[in-house]
Amino acid sequence: MTGERVYSVDEANAMLPDLRERLTLIRDARRVVIATSTLVKDRVAADGGGVAGEPAYFEAVRTLRAELEHLAEIDVVLRDPESGLLDFLGEVEGRRVWLCWRLGEEHVGHFHELDSGFAARKPL
Repeated sequence: MTGERVYSVDEANAMLPDLRERLTLIRDARRVVIATSTLVKDRVAADGGGVAGEPAYFEAVRTLRAELEHLAEIDVVLRDPESGLLDFLGEVEGRRVWLCWRLGEEHVGHFHELDSGFAARKPL
């Protein structure tokens, strides 16, 4: 996180259309990296340690890096790329909490304490 921005629920909800697209890119790129990483490792080993060409792998790595950097810049924390679980620093009843949202949910409707996780989330 760059500046620990504190989001209101409305601000977090306003970001969801863009974040849905970005999470889909992250999930797809992650799957490509996982699927092609063995092939890339084998090619690197066969080439004596040089960088082997597997364009899909390298493009997926670039996509992941760019999207993860963007999330860091806007102070949104990706907790689970496969389920699209995100946390936004927010406030509930005057205390700092994580506003919690997962891909597939219509809006940010849950939170959890800073020292707990998804399993402890509560409705807003």
